[in-house]
Amino acid sequence: MSDLIVIGFDTPDEADKVLVKLNGLKKEYLIDLEDAVVVVRDAAGKVHLKQSLNLTAIGASSGLLSGALWGGLVGLLFLNPLAGFAIGGAVGAGAGALSGSLTDYGIDDNFIKSLGDTIANNSSALFVLVRKVQPEKVLAEFEGLRGRVLKTSLSPEQEAKLQAALSGATAAPAAS
Repeated sequence: MSDLIVIGFDTPDEADKVLVKLNGLKKEYLIDLEDAVVVVRDAAGKVHLKQSLNLTAIGASSGLLSGALWGGLVGLLFLNPLAGFAIGGAVGAGAGALSGSLTDYGIDDNFIKSLGDTIANNSSALFVLVRKVQPEKVLAEFEGLRGRVLKTSLSPEQEAKLQAALSGATAAPAAS
């Protein structure tokens, strides 16, 4: 089961920096991210979402490949595979881009926007959906980061450890 973690930051670029660091940890197999979204609220109060997965591009590229394949096969029937390849690729890319833009993967966009409306102007938040994690090693990388846990599906003990790592303090021992 995946865990949702939302961390707020006081500067607009801090969430991007943390996401870059998380992607580095992902390459070291210390964390497995299912989805990640950076929310930035500008000085005017407008909320901007930066998805880590561009589903429109993914849909367009997969649609291009499958459309070109099928178009080439149909073109063979009419003795013009190049035209079928080109037309099928174009139609497939368009259909894939449309389906990708209409697909919501991972964290619900409405939830992201509603929580993004609550952060202060000129600040940011990082939404991550984590499949697997090596908590001790990842928390050690983020000690003293100066973020706030806004929402989480973690247990209270895990949330306290995360908040302690973000604030630079040591976690208080849990009561039995």
